[in-house]
Amino acid sequence: MFAEVIIDVAASEVDRIFEYKTIEDVYEGSRVIVPFGVKKYEGIVMRVKDDCTFDKDKVKSIISVLEDTPALTKESLNLVRYICKRYRVSTALALRLFLPSEMRRGKVKPKTQTFYSINPAYSVTEIKAKLSSRATSQLAIIDFLSGSAAEKLNEDGKCLSSVLREKYSDSAVKSLLAAGYLISTEERKHRNPYETLTVKDKHITLLPQQEKAVESVETTDKTVSLLYGVTGSGKTEVYLSLIKNAVECGKTAIMLVPEISLTPQMLSQLRARFGDSAAILHSGLSEGERFDEWWRLRSGQARIAIGARSAIFAPVENLGIVIIDEEHDGSYSSDTSPRYNTIEIARQRCSFNVGCKLVLGSATPSIESYSKAVSGEYNLIKMPERINKKPLPEMIIADMRKEIRRGNSSPFSAVLRGEIEECLKNGNQAIIFLNRRGYSQKVICQECGYVAKCEACDVSLTYHKDTDVLKCHYCNATYKMLSACPECGSTNIRYGGTGTEKVVAELKKLYPDARILRMDNDTTRSKEGHYKIIKAFADKTADILVGTQMIAKGHDFPLVTLVGILDADMSLYFSDYRSRERTFQLLTQVAGRSGRADKKGKVVLQTFDPDNPVLGYSVRYDYEGFTESEQRLRKATGFPPYADILRVMVISEDDAKAIDTLKGVYEALLNVKQNSLDDFIFFNKMKSPVKRMQNKFRYQVLMRIKAGNPGLKEKIYDTALPFKTRSVNVYVEENPNNLT
Repeated sequence: MFAEVIIDVAASEVDRIFEYKTIEDVYEGSRVIVPFGVKKYEGIVMRVKDDCTFDKDKVKSIISVLEDTPALTKESLNLVRYICKRYRVSTALALRLFLPSEMRRGKVKPKTQTFYSINPAYSVTEIKAKLSSRATSQLAIIDFLSGSAAEKLNEDGKCLSSVLREKYSDSAVKSLLAAGYLISTEERKHRNPYETLTVKDKHITLLPQQEKAVESVETTDKTVSLLYGVTGSGKTEVYLSLIKNAVECGKTAIMLVPEISLTPQMLSQLRARFGDSAAILHSGLSEGERFDEWWRLRSGQARIAIGARSAIFAPVENLGIVIIDEEHDGSYSSDTSPRYNTIEIARQRCSFNVGCKLVLGSATPSIESYSKAVSGEYNLIKMPERINKKPLPEMIIADMRKEIRRGNSSPFSAVLRGEIEECLKNGNQAIIFLNRRGYSQKVICQECGYVAKCEACDVSLTYHKDTDVLKCHYCNATYKMLSACPECGSTNIRYGGTGTEKVVAELKKLYPDARILRMDNDTTRSKEGHYKIIKAFADKTADILVGTQMIAKGHDFPLVTLVGILDADMSLYFSDYRSRERTFQLLTQVAGRSGRADKKGKVVLQTFDPDNPVLGYSVRYDYEGFTESEQRLRKATGFPPYADILRVMVISEDDAKAIDTLKGVYEALLNVKQNSLDDFIFFNKMKSPVKRMQNKFRYQVLMRIKAGNPGLKEKIYDTALPFKTRSVNVYVEENPNNLT
């Protein structure tokens, strides 16, 4: 027998099948060690076959198999092949999506525990008769293990070695082992993430609109259902019911959320309902925890995977349901290679599993998804009412132009200050949202206009007061805070813009007795950072939560009656065709955190552009009106979903090489354009909006082509990718989530 093996090396010259003679226990999907040149490498067996295409006498043999159970399922291998073809990446790179990185590098292994038990070959009476009456410790151990301390033993009558050695001497334990009266066994220990997670199961009877939603998903002949439900309409309970039905039918489930901050909350609900059948996968876990949770899914001990984007590659078999909550969120598109779209991968997984359904849920679905639902490609389900029948919170627009004219230079309008005071006086909670972390956005010299910038990226540095450093939010580099301007020597330095850190400082001045928490990337770096802050706020140990977009969706705080949105129009002016859509989504989502229980909610939306139509739609919660307007605009201007954006990125540490490569790519693609003039809406080469990032120069060829033309996309890939070299990276993005 022979095996087709992919070597775990991402280099393009190694991206091909290598054949080896098999050894015992080698199957499709097995991780193996193979000889490769003068070294040994890890590899994945893609296929096992009877014959070989080379001289059999020259074919080397696999050295060893790394696990008894193949790491990758047959479905995973098929998905790897799809990803390679669809996103033009090496097989090794695609395979890495399916395995914990620490497992690949051999950095993490199963954790084991040693247990002691009485050898069943001897009776307790027999052992005691053979032991000397002076061996008091040994006799005590036999008494201990024979039932006098049942609470110390597991269900098999075994005692953890650490418990026994803490109570009795090492010499007594060793003597019993040497005599054969005790036996020692090694058992695998599961490293359980979020062990302290509060688990409370509430018996909930589905409301009619929730029952109708579950029935619609399960009876439609369409694979994909779009669940469009307002914030607080009970979408989560629909998800849990669909998962329950799938599991009861012997199938498995994948549940995706957009933010790591939402995974503990969802895990708590899944554990309450399904116990240990739920496993969590995300990058915030420790190496051992991620490995153990992945292996519980692969072995079938857990049947439900919960996590952020990467959990779509969970090693579950016989998949029955995939749920993508907040499906509109940009985090579901990968911005590193392979640049996959999670919804595309989910649809492909459904196609590999007969009867598997995909549910996309959101209070503000993406324009693309809603268009597909309205056209009939997706099954459209609407949940237009909150489960408590309460109205959505009242939105009040605060015109910050008038505030400045009145001499108010603080981040808070008079109306927001008044609402915060009222909220605190009534014993309720408030959320203050600003999608910008740090203390100030820029550090500027007032004498010469110098702005502190990152040395590796063409972006300004953000000042973080709590650590007194300047940070680059693109490459995470840190710099000492300026004591004087490096250009002119002036000490007249001022801060420009406001971040969450400064908002907290201002709130503490205004409300010294208020307990305030901050939630952003700087306060949630530890594994349980998100969970601890969310739990503390839910437990009412704080009155005000200040945060970025990670607090905008999915959270349910019954006592929150006020949401303040600072710089509500900030995202409207990004040079991105999605800026209007993202602004509407963000405002609607964060507003939905208010008034979710019995108390009426309010939202104060601060803006310098109160007449902007996007804000008007937001205040009225008019998703369908906004969507119709946005669809007309995109159709007229030729943007998705009525066109596809393709961007060829050219990146290099050598600016001259990047420019030369850009010219070559542009001229080659110009020939493609000349042969398909009617299909091109826009075509040009230019610097990337952020010209330099992490000391690499960035250029792009930007194209818009008519939608639904896979053949032309293939030509663009085929034309651009051969220009990639060791010193110049070239890759293609489709409808990129971020155009910087």
